[in-house]
Amino acid sequence: MTDKAEPPLLDRHAEALDLFTDRVHAVRTDQWDAPTPCTEWTVRDLVNHLASEQLWVPPLVRDGASVEAVGDAFDGDMLGPDPVTSWDTAAAASRAAFREPGALDRTVHLSFGDTSAAFYCGQMTTDLVVHAWDLSRAVGADETLPDALVNFSVREISPYAAELEKSGLFAAAVEPPAGADVRTKLLALLGRRV
Repeated sequence: MTDKAEPPLLDRHAEALDLFTDRVHAVRTDQWDAPTPCTEWTVRDLVNHLASEQLWVPPLVRDGASVEAVGDAFDGDMLGPDPVTSWDTAAAASRAAFREPGALDRTVHLSFGDTSAAFYCGQMTTDLVVHAWDLSRAVGADETLPDALVNFSVREISPYAAELEKSGLFAAAVEPPAGADVRTKLLALLGRRV
């Protein structure tokens, strides 16, 4: 008897994009300026950050561009007057670039050096999962995260979680409460207090 195989990385990435998209569509008009668990970020700032990240995927994965070549193209406001549509467009671009034949076999040129597109996709997936929780908390949406995505994210991020704090992109890890579930442990690892 064999274990059921883990779904492919692209399936997890799609699930994470769908999860974050669901949360973006739950944002009410009066919530875009609301605070989030990400200190100094409003709901709009958080969604803009994720939209910008998705917009980076086509030039890095599809075109083989370097961070330097892309420059500041995705700095500033990527959401414009219609944040939900802008998010949907950015998410679709990311999904399409990662799903191109052979995309995950490519090398991407990130700020910290060259790495596999598969590793980059795993990072992006985990970022979407954690920020889906941030957005849920900010707008009062369902904070449940699918177990499969939580388990994937824990496996993905555990080897380099300490480096993320040094990068300034995540807060220092906090001690999870006694008896914490896997979701709470993941969030605590990335500086969130549940």
